[in-house]
Amino acid sequence: MLYLVGLGLGDAKDITVKGLEAVRQCHRVYLEAYTSILTVGKEALEEFYGKELIWADRETVEQEADNILKDADVSDVAFLVVGDPFGATTHSDLVLRAVKLGIPYKVIHNASIMSAVGCCGLQLYSFGETVSIVFWTDTWKPESFFDKIEKNRQNGMHTLCLLDIKVKEQSLENLMKGRKIYEPPRYMSVNQAAEQLLAIIQNRRLQGEESAITENTICVGLARVGAPDQKIASGTLEQMSTVELGGPLHSLIVTGTLHPLELEMLQLFPVDGSSFEQRACQRTT
Repeated sequence: MLYLVGLGLGDAKDITVKGLEAVRQCHRVYLEAYTSILTVGKEALEEFYGKELIWADRETVEQEADNILKDADVSDVAFLVVGDPFGATTHSDLVLRAVKLGIPYKVIHNASIMSAVGCCGLQLYSFGETVSIVFWTDTWKPESFFDKIEKNRQNGMHTLCLLDIKVKEQSLENLMKGRKIYEPPRYMSVNQAAEQLLAIIQNRRLQGEESAITENTICVGLARVGAPDQKIASGTLEQMSTVELGGPLHSLIVTGTLHPLELEMLQLFPVDGSSFEQRACQRTT
């Protein structure tokens, strides 16, 4: 049996009882290690689960999936995913490979950012398409995510923006020379994401385009959702560009039409308590 087990969003204890039972009976246990992170390290998970964990980076999952599935038809193998196995990043390819090999599989779900984002008080059914905001480089500055956010806002919908993670990335030089030398991990922050959105707004304004998203659009920054030191901050997009929420992982919400109850909830987490209510009302009337 192949088990796909969600670990939740906080620490080792966020795994479900059903998930923990599955992990402890498995012959091999892989930890997916490139789409998200927990607030604790691999060693803490191993101690709590009572099992040795095998790192499964992007290369392992995408290019060596057969090794993960090896002997899973005669023994139990677990594949652990932070959040939910089919949350922000699905692992359908692994399931399809298992089915083609005649290996049965079982999914054990858990909380993911896709549902836990409701902690800020915005109603889940008012969210539109989720987008990913990627790190810009000097030569690559895509804007497709902005178009999706703008479309959601025009439809009155909120947008959950998942922020880029760079883990086990190679520089162009090392990649071209075939050197297995990796860059330090990088995790996009709320203020970095907001700065990119503001840059797009300014660029389009210079081209004569007025966006549905402005510097005064109400946004929500979230950090380490599900952890004891979780942080939430609400304010304008401009304020999000200067807010400091600490370590990863971060997410950003660009709001659409705000229900009065949602607006009241957001005022529990203001960046600037004296001006938030006035600015929010201006954008929702």
